[in-house]
Amino acid sequence: MPRRASTTPQLPPGYVEDSSAPPMLRYQASLPKLPVPTLESTCAKYLETVQPLLTSEEYSKTKTAVSSFLTSPLAAELQKRLKDKADAPETVSWLSEWWNEAAYMGYRDPVVVYVSYFYVHLNDRLRKDPAKRAASLIKAMLPFRDLVESGRLEPETVRGAPLCMSSYKWLFHSSRYPVKPTDTATKFDAKANNHIVVVRKNRFFTVPLANASGQEYSAADLEAQFNEIIKFAGEKRSDTPVGALTSDNRDLWADAREKLIGASPNELNQKSLEKIESAMIVVALDDTKPITREDISWGCWVGDGRNRWYDKQQLIVYDNGRSGFLGEHSCMDGTTTLRMNEFILASLAHNKINLGPSTPSSNLPPVSELKFDITPEVSSLISSSEKRFDDLVGQHDLHVLHYEGFGKSFTKKHKVSPDATAQLIKQLAWHKFKGRPGVTYESAQTRKFQLGRTEVIRSASNETKQWAEAMLNPDISDPVHLRDLFIRAATRHIKYAGWAADGQGVDRHLFGLKKLLKDGEPVPEIYKDAAFSKSNHWELSTSQLSSPFFEGWGYGEVVTDGYGVAYAIGNDYIRWTITSLKQETEVLKHYLAESAAEVKHMFEAAEKKDKAATAPEGKTKL
Repeated sequence: MPRRASTTPQLPPGYVEDSSAPPMLRYQASLPKLPVPTLESTCAKYLETVQPLLTSEEYSKTKTAVSSFLTSPLAAELQKRLKDKADAPETVSWLSEWWNEAAYMGYRDPVVVYVSYFYVHLNDRLRKDPAKRAASLIKAMLPFRDLVESGRLEPETVRGAPLCMSSYKWLFHSSRYPVKPTDTATKFDAKANNHIVVVRKNRFFTVPLANASGQEYSAADLEAQFNEIIKFAGEKRSDTPVGALTSDNRDLWADAREKLIGASPNELNQKSLEKIESAMIVVALDDTKPITREDISWGCWVGDGRNRWYDKQQLIVYDNGRSGFLGEHSCMDGTTTLRMNEFILASLAHNKINLGPSTPSSNLPPVSELKFDITPEVSSLISSSEKRFDDLVGQHDLHVLHYEGFGKSFTKKHKVSPDATAQLIKQLAWHKFKGRPGVTYESAQTRKFQLGRTEVIRSASNETKQWAEAMLNPDISDPVHLRDLFIRAATRHIKYAGWAADGQGVDRHLFGLKKLLKDGEPVPEIYKDAAFSKSNHWELSTSQLSSPFFEGWGYGEVVTDGYGVAYAIGNDYIRWTITSLKQETEVLKHYLAESAAEVKHMFEAAEKKDKAATAPEGKTKL
């Protein structure tokens, strides 16, 4: 997830305001379509990115496979098909439907761990009480919902160019649904479903957001409602946590949902499900009090698998007032939910939200619990989902490295990119860990295009390999030389990141070409060559998302022998959240810290040598 975009309305040529569209969507029609790179460009970049991962013999074989592909009639035909698809008047994005199905809706493993991502909110020292904290978050969310649902939210821009805002539709009052073979999503009417759903002790409750006259409830009203729910739920957790079903394999959850609906002849279960799925958002009131970065990250990422509804966006509030957010990833990426969370937290931090009267109304509605008819069969399905969740989460590690040696201020002082620096630290750490470059995915947003989502920044390069090997070579000690190699590698990273953001990366293009193979057509050798699977086996799945209002964020690994490496860069820190299937996660954490310290020393030593070299004659050279 890339850095958040600015909202400065300085438009480059080619963008036209659509006066018939709401402000949020006024540039949508003039956004460019996702381009189709040339075959020559993609093949050249592909060869460059696989070379550091291969032996000379393997690379020679790969060059032959790529050359054969590039000159083949089939490749030319696949490129023509893709261009025709992209240029068709009815096509908004040649990629979006394919990618959304392959990466999200058609993905059958559990969303929790494998798809969802989490944010840990900065602690609110004024609101240590869970009901007060939850009420303030919801009250501050309502103006943002109004901006989105009315279409008055200002479009985001990057370097003056507007970004696609279509994903905001799915932020509120929406839900993912388990369906075979591909999930679906539904958007509900906000006015007809003006409520939230609260889950406490594995039980679900509805809370209206306005009274019968349409007047919005105050923060004090919401706090009173949350306190009533906490009291009503009591001390004992429900033995049949329906929410656990959403933690399961999507096909198993699809089967279980049908059983759950069929188990209720009076449609009680169907109606309760619709109340959950149509809610603005789910608020999980957890009965724990996490303190450490690891504990609260675990809680926001997975929780206990029961007091959740993983098919929707969720706020999570703990009994000590700490809070976080769990993102349902299928219809949007992190930049959208980042903006919402920052709006909420910044509004509260700067007292920009009218919380309403300090005392609650006297005529609040009574607590309303959503009931379910739970048959023995459904109860057994819930128990099976709980077990699979516990087994899956029990196989995982999560470690947080909050490195305070330097951050953005230091990298900018030395005129290097903060993001490239973080990526190079990861490459050095991996060389220490495994003795070779790490196959690395870094996410780049492509929202400058219609329905754009992401492209891969292939962070491992010949230049990063050369620098990392030099750093580990005891015969190379000149810090200026090492810094020069670092700058070359960082420059290459920035260049490839720019390509990815411009829709000129490798991975989505090769994905699209392969999708257009027809039955009976041979799979080109480039896809069967070992380098193809090796170079997209993302053992380091990385993404940067930085906010002064977050104390952490993260997600799971994407391959069984890999790591999820979410990171944030502050002025004076870099923070990594590392997850894996217990693949010596703490060792990678150690090497990240060690590598960051060595990068800092390299720059400081090079700077000292620079000063010594330019000191006037007669002066002591330090």
